[in-house]
Amino acid sequence: MRTTVGIIGAGPAGLLLARLLHNAGIDAVVLESRDRSYVERRQRAGILEQGTADVLRAAGAGERMDREGLRHDGIELRFDRRRHRVDFPALTGGRSVTVYAQTEVCKDLVALQLRDGGPLLFEAEALAVEDAGTDAPRIRFRHEGREDVLECAYVVGCDGFWGVARKAIPAGLAQVFERTYPFGWLGILADVPPSHDELVYARHDRGFALLSMRSPAVSRLYLQVPDGTDAGTWNDEEIWDELERRFETDDDWRLERGPITQKSVTPMRSYVHEPMHHGRLFLAGDAAHIVPPTGAKGLNLAVGDVVTFARALTHQQETGSPELLDAYSATCLRRVWQAERFSYDMTALLHRAPGATAFEDRLQLARLERIASSRAAETDLAEAYTGFPFG
Repeated sequence: MRTTVGIIGAGPAGLLLARLLHNAGIDAVVLESRDRSYVERRQRAGILEQGTADVLRAAGAGERMDREGLRHDGIELRFDRRRHRVDFPALTGGRSVTVYAQTEVCKDLVALQLRDGGPLLFEAEALAVEDAGTDAPRIRFRHEGREDVLECAYVVGCDGFWGVARKAIPAGLAQVFERTYPFGWLGILADVPPSHDELVYARHDRGFALLSMRSPAVSRLYLQVPDGTDAGTWNDEEIWDELERRFETDDDWRLERGPITQKSVTPMRSYVHEPMHHGRLFLAGDAAHIVPPTGAKGLNLAVGDVVTFARALTHQQETGSPELLDAYSATCLRRVWQAERFSYDMTALLHRAPGATAFEDRLQLARLERIASSRAAETDLAEAYTGFPFG
């Protein structure tokens, strides 16, 4: 089996890359270890930056997003029982974000790929990337009970932190930068309309809370909990009671309760692998970097990576110059590190660390006061939240 670009992983990054390459007339094969049903119901991110939404539209994958997604023109910061709205368009020259779940992005891209794209093989487990440093890399994979080889001109690993792609970069060439956090997020899905029409980020002495949504009828909410917490140790009433405490305000705002349909705990970490490419192997998304979810950057960073690769390969095909491909890692990492910075800053701003002192609590409140009272500080947050430029 042979193709120009072998893509490992049919998450949003791998599927979008396949679509971008198809539109550029470049053939690709996508290998995905899970079945289609799993890919289309895997709960992950739900906030699309302005640039991500624009890329999906340009790729022909924006019709349902524009019909069903929820445009948000701001977020609310909640602290010391006060509320402050950050107005994105007013601060960024018109940019916004869109609430549209990763599951829905994947459904749209899978449908397009199966309709008019190249091969998309589900339950095709990538076993290894071989000869990554040569002009003829190969992906060894297992599909329908037998091993096979996909011969490629390029390999793009969109296979996440636990995938095989990153392992093909020699250890002697790699640098890893990481930080783990002593807390996680207890997340719930609930069949109840959101209690606010935009996301609410709450800093409270008991810990962080986030009010988000998946649709006008489904709420997504999160609580800061100690690292290693078992979601099953929290009953539904305890979760709603704790959310109510952390979102409390001095006005008459109320949190609406409803049936909880899903609970899980997400650990928090920051991770960057450098470089993001070796020879003809390129890493994208969680295969190369992970951010804590506070800044809503994970999916959007992955989109930036594959847009950068697609542009670079198209440039190479049209001009014969490998200049942009050679610069792939450096180009992506500039954006990655800005997103890492922003996600870390948002996490430190809103989460209460175990053993935090009264001095540290006051510093958090002072930072939030600065955002609420300074247009410059507020603009910096809005520009980062709505998205750093691609490339």
